[in-house]
Amino acid sequence: MSSHESHVLLERQLLLQLGDRLKRLRKTQRLGTVELAARAGMTRNTLRAVESGDPAPSIGTYLRVMSILGVGGDLALLAGDVLQPAPAGSAAARSRHPAPVVHVRVRADPTRHQLQDLQSLALHEEAVRLAKADPAQVQQAKDTLQRWLATGDVRSAALWREWEDILKAGAWRKVLARTRRAQQLRQASPLVTILPPETRQAILQQVSELKKGIAFGDELGDAPEEQP
Repeated sequence: MSSHESHVLLERQLLLQLGDRLKRLRKTQRLGTVELAARAGMTRNTLRAVESGDPAPSIGTYLRVMSILGVGGDLALLAGDVLQPAPAGSAAARSRHPAPVVHVRVRADPTRHQLQDLQSLALHEEAVRLAKADPAQVQQAKDTLQRWLATGDVRSAALWREWEDILKAGAWRKVLARTRRAQQLRQASPLVTILPPETRQAILQQVSELKKGIAFGDELGDAPEEQP
């Protein structure tokens, strides 16, 4: 898959990795969540969302945390002119030397159930989008849940009862969080049953690609054309 194509799981994995990195940096610098949130001018809940790789906070919110932790320059590099092609007619543009090529490969660690969690999260994000766009779909999930409850499976009954409240209230953030309880809820979820087969298959395909690793960069390593 081209790095320019939409890739839901890749976008989520990058945010998850960024959040994890910022959390590690905060702990390395011995900053508590209260102190860092105060210095960044945000609530602890917003900081937790950033450190969990939540896409809801704005890029400015992420940048404030990055700046305080001393890694704002990483984003400044992307926003600046360093990565832009050399101006036409300049010495750099006429150079016969190949431009440096940087390859970055992104992948999830399958040994820590990271990929499974990411797949579950992506499926639920798509299901929530569908439920918000077409609330009638929620009734399908409710009907499925009632059939499951009728089986009398005591092992999952507590989670399914919690799902009754979630579906009734539309408390989607509760199942999209990066908490242990949210993971348990996703594992016992009736919501993903509303997903069309093609949507589910697309996410599974992205999981397969992310497992192998997705590369960013000039795959062909093309050098500038030589001037006559």
